[in-house]
Amino acid sequence: MVRTVSAAETAPQTYAWPVKAEGLRVQAGRHLAVNGLDLALGTGVHGLLGPNGAGKTTMMRALATVVRPADGRLELLGQPVHTRADLRGVRRALGYLPQHFGFYPRFTVREFVEYMAWLKEMPAGDVPGAVQRAIERVGLADRADKKMKTLSGGMLRRVGIAQAIVNDPQILLLDEPTVGLDPEQRMTFRDLLRELGADTCVLVSTHLVEDVVAACTDVVLVDTGRLVWQGTPQELARWGAAGDAGDSPAERGYSALLRTHRAGTR
Repeated sequence: MVRTVSAAETAPQTYAWPVKAEGLRVQAGRHLAVNGLDLALGTGVHGLLGPNGAGKTTMMRALATVVRPADGRLELLGQPVHTRADLRGVRRALGYLPQHFGFYPRFTVREFVEYMAWLKEMPAGDVPGAVQRAIERVGLADRADKKMKTLSGGMLRRVGIAQAIVNDPQILLLDEPTVGLDPEQRMTFRDLLRELGADTCVLVSTHLVEDVVAACTDVVLVDTGRLVWQGTPQELARWGAAGDAGDSPAERGYSALLRTHRAGTR
């Protein structure tokens, strides 16, 4: 007898908080780069801001399960990862572009993205279509069969984005994704972010406040490994005043929040 499968059973699983951290502490060598971070991220595009040395890259590496937290609690897609030895299931649902990513120079763009899909244990039958779709989404369809060593820095960064999204991840982590992109490519990338954020938890680390304002639904500001502030781009802009550093309301809000945090007034 064949059992009828309900719509609820086939619907994709959703989580109140795809990313949730409580008291998270993460080492970078001997340095405690993330120090007692409390954070909850839902579906949407979250911009991660902070000065150099704020702990952004270490935080991204912990969320990508590259490094294990030293203390605290971290849940990804409802699964506690700080104590789990087997993270394969969680990793299949992640997309990650590190600040510096390695590649095989003699691979073509298509071969490299296919290889990353294989590492993510995607079903073999799904790989060709997923790879082509990812390459098209980053605007590299005309370079799909070119070797990686022939690409410009901006093109390589776009290949990095393609490999991060090839598995349609539920959590997408992008560390400085717009480095090397020209203004037109950055605007196209913002459109892609908005598209992805409709049903994915996207975290984008950047120093470009204007990219956050243009593409993100939420802003996360960190300093010295701690959460300083979280809110919308519009709320960020309201924090700034005429005397604060920055060329836009959002940049002035960013400066004001860091200043008040370091002065211990909030």
